[in-house]
Amino acid sequence: MRTQYIILTLIICCNLSLQSQQVTIPIETKNSAVVLQTDNNKHLKIIYTGKALKSGYEYTATGKVFHLNSQGAASNNNAFSVAGIDNNFTEPAIAVVHVDGNNSLDLLYESHNITATADGATLTTVTLKDPVYPFFVDLFYKTWKEEDIIEQWTSIYHKEKGEVILNKYASANLYLYNKDYYLTSYNGSWAREMQPVVTPLRQGMHTIESRLGTRENLLTSPNFMLSLDGEATETSGTVMMGQIAWNGNFSLQFETDVYKNLHIVAGINPYQSAYHLKPDISFETPRFVYTISFEGVGKGSRNMQNWIRNRTLIDGKGDRLTLLNNWEATYFDFDQDELVALFKGANELGVDMFLLDDGWFANKYPRDHDRAGLGDWEPNHKKLPDGIPYLVKEAGKQGVKFGIWIEPEMINPKSELYEKHLDWVLRQDNRPEIYFRSQLVLDLTNPEVQDFVFGIVDNLFTENPELAFIKWDCNAPIFNGHSKYLEKRNIPQSHLYVEYTRGLEKVLKRVRQKYSKVPMMLCSGGGGRTDFSLFRFFTEFWPSDNTDPLERVFIQWNFSYYYPAMTMCNHVTNWSNKPLKYKIDVASMGKLGFDIKVNELNETDLAFCKNAIANYNQFKHTVWHGDIYRLQDPYDNDFASLMFVNDVKSEAVVFNYLTNWRYVAETTVRPIKLQGLDPSKKYKVTEINLYENQRELIDPAVIYSGDFLMKVGINPMVNLSRTSVVLKVQAI
Repeated sequence: MRTQYIILTLIICCNLSLQSQQVTIPIETKNSAVVLQTDNNKHLKIIYTGKALKSGYEYTATGKVFHLNSQGAASNNNAFSVAGIDNNFTEPAIAVVHVDGNNSLDLLYESHNITATADGATLTTVTLKDPVYPFFVDLFYKTWKEEDIIEQWTSIYHKEKGEVILNKYASANLYLYNKDYYLTSYNGSWAREMQPVVTPLRQGMHTIESRLGTRENLLTSPNFMLSLDGEATETSGTVMMGQIAWNGNFSLQFETDVYKNLHIVAGINPYQSAYHLKPDISFETPRFVYTISFEGVGKGSRNMQNWIRNRTLIDGKGDRLTLLNNWEATYFDFDQDELVALFKGANELGVDMFLLDDGWFANKYPRDHDRAGLGDWEPNHKKLPDGIPYLVKEAGKQGVKFGIWIEPEMINPKSELYEKHLDWVLRQDNRPEIYFRSQLVLDLTNPEVQDFVFGIVDNLFTENPELAFIKWDCNAPIFNGHSKYLEKRNIPQSHLYVEYTRGLEKVLKRVRQKYSKVPMMLCSGGGGRTDFSLFRFFTEFWPSDNTDPLERVFIQWNFSYYYPAMTMCNHVTNWSNKPLKYKIDVASMGKLGFDIKVNELNETDLAFCKNAIANYNQFKHTVWHGDIYRLQDPYDNDFASLMFVNDVKSEAVVFNYLTNWRYVAETTVRPIKLQGLDPSKKYKVTEINLYENQRELIDPAVIYSGDFLMKVGINPMVNLSRTSVVLKVQAI
């Protein structure tokens, strides 16, 4: 009997010891939480993802309400799933081959620490280690409490005696205990960016990925929207929204398991990218950024935009330049005198800047079309006999700033650079070259090429200190990718995609270290580059080469879920026969610009443009820095409506756009209920951007309460004769 008592006591003590070793790590924002916890074997699990609890100590018990009891599948909720042990039920986040050829991996909890960062966030670092090999993974969780944003990434390192091959190396691994998942992803192509696709997720895998190397968002966006427990709406439901912020090949994997729970793996796409990691070198993965909203898509969207403006974007609280661009006005066909005439048009319109686009450079092989000249970055003497300094000076005489277009990562085979430095080009020696827009990609894994690309920017600013703006384009993906630089140094070609992206980042860091404040537009044949990581270097981006205003309503609408309006460059052009007012009103829901010949406008149109720009300058800060509310979407309705509200709820701008131009469209029957106002404030509503002789149908003398405008609404009276209506809402 005494022996049995001693054994029972030992068992109880052991169990208590194991329980005392259990570690619970809540990752919290203001409203959401992801909870990590070790099991009795020191494996780190995700035991809860959902609303933040008021009592933090209760997180310890959250995992006990779920029972994952299918044989083997109990490891589905690992915080960082591995390949090569027992978990073949879910997609691994990491897969390696050790120096001795063994391809198994196990990761156990070692330690964790929580620190406050200098930029106002909380950083939780969890170290995992293989019990057999000196192989480590640090999991990072950076939380922005007020913005309700979580960033996840990893650092992978080892102390083995040789190179470990990383066959997969994700940034993040999540596990959700909800049901009825609806995934919104965005497909497209040139001029068709951000086409939404809603997919109900059933048991199995759904993958969003890019393998293009550069211009990685040409066909697929890195953004996603995941409704949990049924489809979320703009104002209700639970939704997770985010992005893998990597300017290269990416992968987002959504795997619904046997329990109907959801396993997410996000990171660099390992396609042709096995990475040979030397000992004592850390491989840091890109950030997986997301928010969880329990108040619908609109709240999640505002979380993302506030985080970008406050924490990521260069000059996110500052101004942007309105501009006149010559691309759709002249394309490649222009000369110095014609540009100077356009400067006068920029002045007459009242915009801040003139942007010189493609076609200004190269002499031996002039850039008169897109088949020659890329790589030869000297002004074309025939078009610009007095060079860029003359243009900067002449623009200044007209009271406008001067900006310029470059595409420094690219090269045409018909160029002097190609003749001199074939070894700088990504290409296969023994295979035919494959062109995209008649061009190839330079090898940015090569430090000499990095110096060359930086030098393009540096030389422009050195020669033109008053240069005010850079438009940085990137039109070609990587085809037949092979690096002479990597080859000569016996570095595996499977490093190419990763090292290209790192090389570009090195260049951009150098640019920003020397020219920290100059605005730069990110362009990639339209919206081919839109990841958040680049907003550390760029102030704005070009959503699409499609400037048809009707198409732009949809494109800009979908981008607006993730990006602040101040980052989206929207231009008025001659594309489409829609009314000029419609074009300007659509472009005004972001950063306004023009691609027109001002001298071809009649007096009425010119007067309207000038008045619309003056109006824009009055409300632009509300659009750029305010909270967005999408009131009526263009997919299920005959007109779209959205609004921006400033932080003190004293001003709002409401944009309304006809999207069904058929006679049968029903656009004037019902009011639009506004959002985001103060119900206790009184507001006047004024219609602005009225075209000549257009009658105002909104009575500016009527005063409304915020309560009325949000519960009853106001009818903008959109119809075929009023295809766009802009309302300014002001507290009195």
